[in-house]
Amino acid sequence: MLEHGRASAAGRHHDPAPVVKLFTPDAGATWLLTEIDPMDHDRAFGLCDLGLGEPQLGYVSLGELSAICGALGLPVERDAAFTGDKPLSGYALDASRAGRITA
Repeated sequence: MLEHGRASAAGRHHDPAPVVKLFTPDAGATWLLTEIDPMDHDRAFGLCDLGLGEPQLGYVSLGELSAICGALGLPVERDAAFTGDKPLSGYALDASRAGRITA
């Protein structure tokens, strides 16, 4: 993720596949992350879906993600089985059509 962040910071256009999928098992939120800001390792970029029907590309604080708990008090988890098989733009297009991340 850091290497993808360095590419973005250098102005190189790229559309990598997500490296990690995070989700709340009891709150319906999902994040597909592609990169970490090389100047601020707390800031990650990806497709963010808070479960409100409007997934968006943007930045998220990893510190804030680690503090989130869902309705049952469960923390954000990593989907260990997830493997990004297409560019982030493909997931964003699918999510826009479905109103949620479908990965």
